[in-house]
Amino acid sequence: MSEKERKEAAASLLKDMEAIAARMRELIVAMPPHDLLGYIYAQHMMKSIADQSVTQEQHEAAGLDDLINENQFLLEYVHAVLAADAAPADVTFDEAKCAELFEVGRELREQAMFFAMVSSADTKDGVFGPNTADIEFRAKSTWVMLRGNRYQVLEGEFYGYVLAPHNDVLQETYGVDATDIAAGFQAMADATRSGQADAIMEMMAQFEAAQAFATAQNQPLEDVMEAWVAENAEQSKAASRAMDDMFRGGIANVSRHTKLPPTLLTDLAYRRGEETEFFAAGDFSGTPYRTLPARKKPLIQLGSDYYAIDPCFIRDAGYRALLFNLLQRRPDYKKTFEERQKTMSEAAFAEILAAQLPGATVFQEVYYKDPASKQWSENDTLILVDDVLFLVEAKAGAAATIASPALDFARHAQSVQDLVLKAYKQCERFFNYLDSADEVPLYHLVDGNYEECGRVRRADYRVMVPIGLTVESFSPFSTYCKELPQVEPLLGKHAFVSLSIDELLVLKRFLPTPGEFAHYMEVRQAVAGMRHAHLFDEFDHLGAYLKKNRFDQDIADQLKGDKVDMLVWDGMSDIIDKSFEGEDWESGPFPTQHFPEEVLKLLGALDATRARGWLSAESHIRDLGDEGRNDLAKMLSDLRQTLNKHPARYFILSGEGKPLFVWLQQHDHQVDWARVNDKASAAALAVKASNVIGVVAKVSADGTYQRAQYFAVHIPSVRTEENDHIYEDAAQMDHPRRVVNLNQPKMVIPPLKAKKPGRNELCPCGSGAKFKRCHGR
Repeated sequence: MSEKERKEAAASLLKDMEAIAARMRELIVAMPPHDLLGYIYAQHMMKSIADQSVTQEQHEAAGLDDLINENQFLLEYVHAVLAADAAPADVTFDEAKCAELFEVGRELREQAMFFAMVSSADTKDGVFGPNTADIEFRAKSTWVMLRGNRYQVLEGEFYGYVLAPHNDVLQETYGVDATDIAAGFQAMADATRSGQADAIMEMMAQFEAAQAFATAQNQPLEDVMEAWVAENAEQSKAASRAMDDMFRGGIANVSRHTKLPPTLLTDLAYRRGEETEFFAAGDFSGTPYRTLPARKKPLIQLGSDYYAIDPCFIRDAGYRALLFNLLQRRPDYKKTFEERQKTMSEAAFAEILAAQLPGATVFQEVYYKDPASKQWSENDTLILVDDVLFLVEAKAGAAATIASPALDFARHAQSVQDLVLKAYKQCERFFNYLDSADEVPLYHLVDGNYEECGRVRRADYRVMVPIGLTVESFSPFSTYCKELPQVEPLLGKHAFVSLSIDELLVLKRFLPTPGEFAHYMEVRQAVAGMRHAHLFDEFDHLGAYLKKNRFDQDIADQLKGDKVDMLVWDGMSDIIDKSFEGEDWESGPFPTQHFPEEVLKLLGALDATRARGWLSAESHIRDLGDEGRNDLAKMLSDLRQTLNKHPARYFILSGEGKPLFVWLQQHDHQVDWARVNDKASAAALAVKASNVIGVVAKVSADGTYQRAQYFAVHIPSVRTEENDHIYEDAAQMDHPRRVVNLNQPKMVIPPLKAKKPGRNELCPCGSGAKFKRCHGR
């Protein structure tokens, strides 16, 4: 198809979309809203039931996900029409027109997708370079298709965290605080997630109660129903509410299902006929490429009650709508609001991930004098944990969630680009500062004066991750922004990562230990540095990590040879999605990578000890594939079981990346660090390694790993008289292809009698630190 033909096709599709949207409006406005909602939600329930009774293959073949998405799309249009049109005097429910509504809704979605393709194809270049056309298509299709890309069960946690700074003003304005509002949003999510099932259970319970009443009266049920209702007024009301939930859209009635006050609900809701822009004359009138009203106000007022007709936009738009209207009511609060938002967002990474960052040094609002500009510069949050550095720049959010990419893609992309680039540039400036000297000072601004608060050495950090943090996710742009020509790995090696607060709430559950989280961020950063390779959002990255571990290496293999213009991995988040399904989602274990039990014990001991370098040791072990993990487990198990005969055993595992040297020590014997260092050096020479990770673990007779710690392995480069014994030992070592099982020392190491270094002497583990600050603690 030529460029001219594509332009003509786009114009034709646009006219078709506008005509279909007008027909949808006619159909929706002519029917009673409660009955129409009941019908649509009933279709959704039947699809959900069907989904539970089929295999994954049957699920995909039947297109059940697509059917559910069609329902969601239709609900957005019901919301839009109710917001745009006053209630007519005469309305009639018509099932045939409902069927037509589903059909034209399906057609509008299809046309919108075709339009996304043909209208993007001729974009030659742009902010995303040669990939701009593809990213423009994805932005447009996402705008139409993607909704509710957070997990419903976490709504209360998200709202509770991000609204907490405004507790006092929320209480003054609406009579409820952040905890109450969070509970209300969670109740909305729960009502749409499980409301129909709850209604069915309620109906069954009331039917059984009425049946028991009839049996006790020894009369047919129909003859005693009036009497039962008279004697059980509350149960009768409950049954009536359940009927309304099931058949008249009652699950969307937030006035019923939450305790949120009318004042707050009013701020989040359109009255009938209040919205004037969506169907206004002009290009894209009524099409999904205009901004749906639900993106601005997610509720609709019907009579005296408020309805969350579209269950996804109440989550996607509720937060922004609430804060916007809070400031409309309290313009005097704007300055304090901005200060509190800044404080909250800057603290979020370290607070939410506190368990993943034990003992971390956290600097907030760090100042330094930029060597290039000679001006004072500021960064939000610097987090130092072991040999890992996180630099977090917090930003407010993406305006592109409101501006349609079809109406002005350049503006849509620019708003996100600005958001990313501001954070990126601040991180770049700080990383350049780190690189300007062996050690650099950090400052806090106190009463107008810059006071030194710490010093940082770049050489101390094996991993450095610059992060742009937003309150809400703005996928897919957050993962596509690595295609921006300006976004290069900092200092040539440290790729920039975009994350959001609602994503942190998920990451902390699936990566509960410091070692898991740090290793994930290493792999995640590696993928962030790969142009032309895309996963949709953070949960696709997380799913790929849990399934494949070093999925960055798989991607690198697929990109070899420069034959791939763009690589897309899709559907990797399925194991994350399924973890939040069901009523008992909190009780079940979350998916995790598999490790043999013996290796888990070693990892657990490293985490419990947390001696300097522990994250490096964990990262190395977690890098291993299945074969390497199994080999490590076998060597640990086999040699551990001989510790009753030998005070210490040791081996080296090679074959996957850097070799791993492990020294197992009886728990009641002192470690002879001189022997450990010599044997590790000899082993490294034996396998001709240029870099070896060392681990010493103390193990008790029952197989408990009581302590484990990293140590630096020194590999001599020149044979001297002082290290001659190391070279001789290396020559005598017999090593298979993958694993070297070193011969044990002939002399038994006496328990607890080895000479202990002085507290101010260098630690013999090779860390370079004084003994009192390293293994003498």
